[in-house]
Amino acid sequence: MRSLSSLLVVASLFLLFLLSCDNDGHQTTSQFPHNDSGTIVAIGDSLTAGYGVPSTQAYPAQLERRLQADGHHYRVVNAGVSGETSSGTLSRIDWIVNALQPDIVIIASGGNDGLRATSTELLKKNLKAILKALEQRGIIIIFCGMRMLPNLGPYYRPDFEAVYPSIAKRYPVLFVPFLLEGVVGERSLIQNDGIHPTAEGYTVVVEHLYPYVLQAIHLLEEKQRQHKKEKAVKEGQKGGLVLKT
Repeated sequence: MRSLSSLLVVASLFLLFLLSCDNDGHQTTSQFPHNDSGTIVAIGDSLTAGYGVPSTQAYPAQLERRLQADGHHYRVVNAGVSGETSSGTLSRIDWIVNALQPDIVIIASGGNDGLRATSTELLKKNLKAILKALEQRGIIIIFCGMRMLPNLGPYYRPDFEAVYPSIAKRYPVLFVPFLLEGVVGERSLIQNDGIHPTAEGYTVVVEHLYPYVLQAIHLLEEKQRQHKKEKAVKEGQKGGLVLKT
């Protein structure tokens, strides 16, 4: 049992190292001092990881700078993995949550499922399990929808895109219908591969996501205030105080 515990500790430390590395394997840290406001974790594939751009230009890094500039002192961690499917995200969701202890999660998963024409039933099953795992931990969720390339046929594409809004109705999430709204179709904002945003494209992604993030922060801070209020009431009752209503 001791050897198993040691192995789990090593695995956890290795995961933390991977999540703090950019796409080239170089370790990256928050650009701002750690603070007590909270942690936002961005989970997804190469669209989150920032394939083809410096790690400082991926949307999580740009989002952190925008929040800090506006006086919202939150750390934003990029937990994106290029090439990952929803099955891969599901396989590591517990590790991410346990290691990073997020207050808010931005989840944008499933793009690679679509490119591989993976069963939409499997995609739906994975996304439900991911959202359930986050909901059970009381994490505020920003859930991003995906769209698919038209060359996958007239049937698969609408079935794929319908997965996201149908799931969003069943869970307490802030639903972003499409992560790349305002980017797709703009040649100057997309890299030569026709899929991944440029640095400027990621700026547009942040602009699109920002109102949802502010709403998530509002919900979190309201939740924290309510928790403090309930705690004060309990402490008052233990001390024999009578609270007037």
